[in-house]
Amino acid sequence: MLIDFEMNFNKTMKEKLKAMLETGVHFGHQVRRWNAKMAPYIYEEKNGIHILDIVQTVDELEKARIAFKKAKNVVFVGTRPQIAPVIKNIAEECNAHYVNTRWVGGLLTNWSTISACIQNLNDLDKLLEQDPKTTGLTKKELVQKEKEMERKDKFFGGVRQLSSLPDLVVIVGQPHERNAVLECQKLNIPTITLLDSNCDPSYTTYGIPANDDSTRSVEFILKQLVS
Repeated sequence: MLIDFEMNFNKTMKEKLKAMLETGVHFGHQVRRWNAKMAPYIYEEKNGIHILDIVQTVDELEKARIAFKKAKNVVFVGTRPQIAPVIKNIAEECNAHYVNTRWVGGLLTNWSTISACIQNLNDLDKLLEQDPKTTGLTKKELVQKEKEMERKDKFFGGVRQLSSLPDLVVIVGQPHERNAVLECQKLNIPTITLLDSNCDPSYTTYGIPANDDSTRSVEFILKQLVS
């Protein structure tokens, strides 16, 4: 039985490592761009590029998965253009919230004000769903309301159903999402972060060593995380 278990474990591990290599999870940044705190997660340097230790990626991903499964109210954050569609798709697949255009300052630390903005967005949506004749608004006023809703939906559309502060935030692109990172730290909200070689592991609760620039890599890791 023990031999069978070990064989199955090794087979599963090999399959995971192969999939990570195929999706480029192991590729870090140019050596000159690294954060020295990522040293424990670097496997080697190759052609001026840091290669991440994906054996550790497998281990850390499993720890993050356990934390994710326990969380009830999750927000995914990733606002860089190439990553934004992945963030939206993954979040919607698991009925989570997301921010994929721009992090509005105070989204967490000024929650009372932000929640009022979100409520206003939802109210606008309900208003514009009505028959125009029953709203009591002129055509010009309705057009203005539509523009207002579009503007607010751009920034708050992914958190429209967020009724309280999240109990977990998943961050992709840590250096770029600095404001989100700092707000989570200030409020002691746990985070799961994809850690590329230029990231700081001390700024997250659960760090997953992984290429956070490639859509294939990010999509692979996030799908594993929410599975």
